[in-house]
Amino acid sequence: MKEIVVISGKGGTGKTSITASFAVLGGNNVVVADCDVDAADMHLLMQPDFAQSEDFYSGELAIIDQDKCTQCDECANVCRYSAIPIIDGKYIVDALSCEGCGYCARVCPTEAITNVDLNVGKWYVSTVKTGNIMVHAKLGIGADNSGKLVAKVKNEAKQTASDTNKDYIIVDGSPGIGCPVVSSISGANFVVLVTEPSVSGLHDLKRVYQLVKKFKIKAGCIINKSDINKQVSEEIENYLEKEDIVHISSLPYDETFTEAMTKGKTIVEYDKSKLYNSMIESWEKVQLIANK
Repeated sequence: MKEIVVISGKGGTGKTSITASFAVLGGNNVVVADCDVDAADMHLLMQPDFAQSEDFYSGELAIIDQDKCTQCDECANVCRYSAIPIIDGKYIVDALSCEGCGYCARVCPTEAITNVDLNVGKWYVSTVKTGNIMVHAKLGIGADNSGKLVAKVKNEAKQTASDTNKDYIIVDGSPGIGCPVVSSISGANFVVLVTEPSVSGLHDLKRVYQLVKKFKIKAGCIINKSDINKQVSEEIENYLEKEDIVHISSLPYDETFTEAMTKGKTIVEYDKSKLYNSMIESWEKVQLIANK
């Protein structure tokens, strides 16, 4: 079983659309994992049935028992996050500001404060339109611990792939270089970097590859919309050669890519154009490299 993670240094490069295309081309031989939990949108293309769902708890939240509270001000004084304001004459914990450290509970003389497990989102196991199993999640608004939710999605996807004897796990990772990305690529066999030929695209490609490099994971790159700036495309290709990153493909700009998305389809389902053939070749190349 091989784990292939698709990431990008910045949003808007076409990462999720390419991942969904790989999932469609992989057919029943793959388990799909949407690890972009902060802005999950792969469900728009894969049409999951949300058959199984479960709350995800991570971190803690302070709760004040108003019957026990004497309004001594001790909790508010020690809170470094200003998470205990006075509202309508009562000390109330602001859930978005509370870090769950528990210090307020320690200093409360009447033991009016307790910490409870915090519900930060949901994770799902679904059957998608291709018949694949997809594990995905949605982080709650303003919630932290997205890295832990990513780890949960990946672990469930691995278990599902093992139980059903699938050859591949296709992971749609988060953009950027933060904690969710670290969690996304951890344990991967191959990372696909998706970029675009712009100054910011090249800059963020370099940033995210430095992260991948620290994990010593083999990487390849897809240059999306490669013909909109041929000079930067050449700079990207030179960088790939310098860093020994596999140049998987250069996909041309094609408005049918966007048309497919607006109809809830991947490009490989929507149009048998040159882009369709390039995507098939890209998937075949990714499989070949991942299995080396």
